[in-house]
Amino acid sequence: MGILSRSPTSIRRSEDGMKLLTTALFAIAFGVLLGLSFPSLWITKSYLPRTLLHSFAISHSDHKAIAIPKIWEPSNPQGAERLPHRIIASESDLYLRKLWGSPDEDLKKQPRYLATFTVGYNQRHNIDACVSKFSDNFTIVLFHYDGRTSEWDDEFEWSKNAIHISVKKQTKWWYAKRFLHPDIVARYDYIFIWDEDLGVDHFNAEEYIHMVRKHGLEISQPGLDPERGFTWQITKKREHFEVHKETDEKLEWCSHPPRPPCAAFVEIMAPVFSRDAWRCVWHLIQNDLVHGWGLDFALRRCVEEPAYEKIGIVDSQWIVHQFIPSLGSQGTAQKGKAPWQGVRDRCHMEWKMFESRVDKAEKDHFKSLQVESPSNSTTTH
Repeated sequence: MGILSRSPTSIRRSEDGMKLLTTALFAIAFGVLLGLSFPSLWITKSYLPRTLLHSFAISHSDHKAIAIPKIWEPSNPQGAERLPHRIIASESDLYLRKLWGSPDEDLKKQPRYLATFTVGYNQRHNIDACVSKFSDNFTIVLFHYDGRTSEWDDEFEWSKNAIHISVKKQTKWWYAKRFLHPDIVARYDYIFIWDEDLGVDHFNAEEYIHMVRKHGLEISQPGLDPERGFTWQITKKREHFEVHKETDEKLEWCSHPPRPPCAAFVEIMAPVFSRDAWRCVWHLIQNDLVHGWGLDFALRRCVEEPAYEKIGIVDSQWIVHQFIPSLGSQGTAQKGKAPWQGVRDRCHMEWKMFESRVDKAEKDHFKSLQVESPSNSTTTH
């Protein structure tokens, strides 16, 4: 009688086939479950931009990636070359904006002029009188050196629409250098950078602007009441004049063409700058020389020659310098000196430093051009 049997080889083949079939079925089931669990992984036009799908199609058909174009616009401001030119907003303003509604409905009026005052709370009534002389064509900015800001809103309605910047124990040139960059104030035709101790009974800002335009002044200041004191002869108000641009006194101080302080000169107490002049003056202001002494002798460098035609004193709109030493009280007593004396010493020190820097910079410039420096190019007389 015969016995039926399978060889070991055939049994092993059958087992391998079953394992392979089981593995294949498990892989198919796992794939179906994965697809059902993560439907967002399916790539459709509803999930990817059309341009990206188009890029995938090209890449797949050509079997190579297509480089994405990059933006590099060298005419853009430095640092913004990677942006498309039409999105560049290189200039700004100090206009206040709403937090709601459409942006094109924010501004009922766009002021054409800017008036800044460096102030302490003790002089608030003086500043209130000053602001009343400026129309709504002006943006008003107060730089607070004493840290007191909220009280102004309690007393003056106009203060609620003014811009308040508070940093303790700083000067107006420190503020101006840091908050009045030319690109920030580019919307304003004229910029007033004034002290807090000015009497304005005989001043009207709109009339002042009219005179500045009429006489082509790029840098100017109101005349000073001759009965109340002044430092420089040229700033003294003249009777029966609209504007004057030079003085006939102390001519031994000046060269030809006339230079500061006989002409092309205004004091740093109440200067007014055109937009173009301010762009230059801002660059002239030094970061560490905060009092600005000596700056008035160098302002002529920021207008076209002849500078004595572009810089002048407006006599028809005049002010009173009250000589209130308020900033001196912000100093610190040192080495037996009163606070105000320390401040005054720093002012004189800065004047010498500024004059030295300007002279050296000019000489280095002409030396680089292999040209002899002009003999009358010093900052002061």
